[in-house]
Amino acid sequence: MPPEPPPLGDDVALFHDLDGSLLELAPRPEDVVVAPYLRGLLESLQGRFGGALAIVTGRQLQALDRLLYPLRLAGAGLHGAELRREGAIIETRPAATDGLADALRRYFGDDPNILIEDKGIAVAVHYRQAPERAAECEAVASALASAMGLSATRGKMVIEVLPPQANKGQAVQELMTRPPFTGRRPVFVGDDLTDENGILVAQAMGGYGVKVGAGPSAARYRLGSVGAVHRWLASAAGLRNFA
Repeated sequence: MPPEPPPLGDDVALFHDLDGSLLELAPRPEDVVVAPYLRGLLESLQGRFGGALAIVTGRQLQALDRLLYPLRLAGAGLHGAELRREGAIIETRPAATDGLADALRRYFGDDPNILIEDKGIAVAVHYRQAPERAAECEAVASALASAMGLSATRGKMVIEVLPPQANKGQAVQELMTRPPFTGRRPVFVGDDLTDENGILVAQAMGGYGVKVGAGPSAARYRLGSVGAVHRWLASAAGLRNFA
């Protein structure tokens, strides 16, 4: 079992997954709860690292902004298909996903336990409430992705169809080329298979990765829960009674 991570140094560029790492997972994406102290904690970390804090998530950046309002952090949405590097600028990788969500809805019909989430340039198939259909969901989404020249990425009880080459590792690489990230040591924190690219890139660039929760990972360090992540981050921000 990898050890817990060391205290965060002043030279860090912190890249953080959202669901399952900063927020507890929920049956549906809209059901997540943001801890009342989390926005203040992230704002403190943003100040400590000179703005070199990015949320790298499978959600759209506009959805991230709604959850963390009024914070507007640097980051990557849709696993790197969206990128915000400076202020409010959002760069988007184009993808031809027209008709994909409708095709998936037609296939899965009226099953209330399969959620088709249309994110514009990406589509997610959530089967957390229907684990017995996992292989079927992955096979159908992968086949449609291949037919449309897109990529399929598996996560925890979800498969997402994305623009080609969109992944969290590439997002880290691109953000590290721009201030305030450049010249810093990248640290990537995540809980899912989709975070492994980010972890590997951070470690290849001289930083390290932190795996949240159980499961195999290339990360050098591990924290057991979202609560443990919050406590580790609060220590870095110099907050004691953060809850």
